[in-house]
Amino acid sequence: MTIEDPERRQRNAQAAIELMGFLNPHLKNVEDFRHKLWDHLFLISDFTLDVKSPYPIPTRETLRAKPNPLPYPKRQPKLLHLGKNLEVIIDKALQEENPEKRLGFANAIAYYMKLAYNNWHKEIVHDDAIQSELSGITNGQLTFTNTPYVKAFRPQQEGRDNRGGYGKRGGGGKFQQQRGGGGGGGRRNDGRDNRGGGGGGFKKKRY
Repeated sequence: MTIEDPERRQRNAQAAIELMGFLNPHLKNVEDFRHKLWDHLFLISDFTLDVKSPYPIPTRETLRAKPNPLPYPKRQPKLLHLGKNLEVIIDKALQEENPEKRLGFANAIAYYMKLAYNNWHKEIVHDDAIQSELSGITNGQLTFTNTPYVKAFRPQQEGRDNRGGYGKRGGGGKFQQQRGGGGGGGRRNDGRDNRGGGGGGFKKKRY
């Protein structure tokens, strides 16, 4: 700001921009990071630095101006348990004239309805109930032909399994004992344990 020569002042401003970018390498991944650096340079100089910028030179008013608030979408879904997006998809399906695409819409809508029911109620709903609700929503204009498969929700319970080990119930648990061959263990000539006998059991793992 104290340099009187315009060319030299411009070169020093460019050097300051390079130094700012070097000190803030994370800005290189930000879109238009050099534009941000130039804006910071003018902000630091209190908008009094007289140099040329490759970007529009900001002013105090433009940087402090508040953006207009974004309007919040005011949508009141008719089906609260299914959401507004499914209503939009149903409207598009009803406007579709191609019978194959219309059927594809119906099958996808039925799958989502069954999935949403399973997520909220933690149980499987029958396809007839889904078809009845879909017919009620669309006045009988949409029918699905597939049987949407949704995996049943089964909460995992911690406990003792049937084989005596601790773990998840019914699946043997996380901690399962490895079973070796029959017979008693012995001792090898080299001093290491030979557990399991018979057809050669598991060796003791050393940590």
